[in-house]
Amino acid sequence: MTAVAVLEEPRLDRMQRDRMTRLHKAMSDRGVGALVLLGNSNVSYATGTSWPLADQGRANVERPVAVVTAEDENPYLFTPLPELLDPDLDLPEDHVHGPVYLEFDEGAESFVRALVELVPGDRGIAIDELPGSMRRALQRVLPAVTPVSADDVIDPAKIIKTPDELGFLRRTLEITERAIAPVQAALAPGEHQTELTAQFLRAAFELGADSNILDSIWQVMPARLSDAPWTTHGGIACPLITTERILREGDVLWVDTSVSCRGFASDFGRTWIVGTEPTARQQDQFRTWREMMDAVLSVTRAGATGADLTRAARAIGRSDRRPWMEHFYLAHGLGVDAAEAPLIGTDLGDSYDERQVLAAGMVLVLEPLVWDDGAGGYRAEEVIAVTDDGYLSLTDYPYDPYVD
Repeated sequence: MTAVAVLEEPRLDRMQRDRMTRLHKAMSDRGVGALVLLGNSNVSYATGTSWPLADQGRANVERPVAVVTAEDENPYLFTPLPELLDPDLDLPEDHVHGPVYLEFDEGAESFVRALVELVPGDRGIAIDELPGSMRRALQRVLPAVTPVSADDVIDPAKIIKTPDELGFLRRTLEITERAIAPVQAALAPGEHQTELTAQFLRAAFELGADSNILDSIWQVMPARLSDAPWTTHGGIACPLITTERILREGDVLWVDTSVSCRGFASDFGRTWIVGTEPTARQQDQFRTWREMMDAVLSVTRAGATGADLTRAARAIGRSDRRPWMEHFYLAHGLGVDAAEAPLIGTDLGDSYDERQVLAAGMVLVLEPLVWDDGAGGYRAEEVIAVTDDGYLSLTDYPYDPYVD
């Protein structure tokens, strides 16, 4: 049995020690001597720090880079903003370096030469991203080394959450729910979609969020697919970019948003109705959705497969279409990314889902939907942690104006 606990007072230093233990084990299992991480969320996972990469003109040029070596209990961090390091991490000064500019040949070669100093010999190197400049620099400086994908190292480490990680994750989810509640309470005809975004983000940052992960979605859903934008798969077009569209009484909003706090992403999804109560048919859609969610939760536990979850959802579905968005999934993981492994219900098919075995400590965002063409539909998300005998709910937001 694997105990799954959500700590009320999570500690960053202990969480990072546990993460390094997991990374070192995954590196040893795959014969990797150095892990080079360029992706912001991967850097956050390995070092405990993050840098909100909001400015797309600088995101790739001045990004943080992490290096984890097999022998060192601390990661190395190359960053343009060392002042963002949390003092609780206690990262040694000689492990914090200035920025590297990997989009340029000179910067990539300088970094690879520094990497040689950190990783003696011909130990294997795993990299999560490989810009052309990095590829060329590796060929010049380390021609005998062929880097492998870091995904096979970092994904197994990230997929099971520690009690500290669950504690930090729940805090981020709580910030999101507390920030969005007054937005829903004030929802009224005549408001612009963008006004809802402003209200939510102001509240979220006041409550402690440090980054906006997903520009908030307040999508007005049509009653018929034929009235929606065309899609390649013939399904629902969602999410669509939020605009200054004015909301009207009776509009059905599919809400979706995500912020981060201390490196952890939230995910929130609900269906709201502007200025009125749901009709009997809309309430029936919600009841069907609730039945579907309960069916999925009833089979969710360690040892179940992703296919167990998709079969449970399909058994309640009202049509031949799978009861979740065609271009997304029935369930996805949540942690340093707003959507990470495991991914269940993708276009990789049933055989892939059969190979996705749940384990205690995994976090899932479940997002089935009900659609009645001609009457619209209902969609919401729930975040849970998988346990040996079931699950723990990590969210607690009502379904108003629908009656549970």
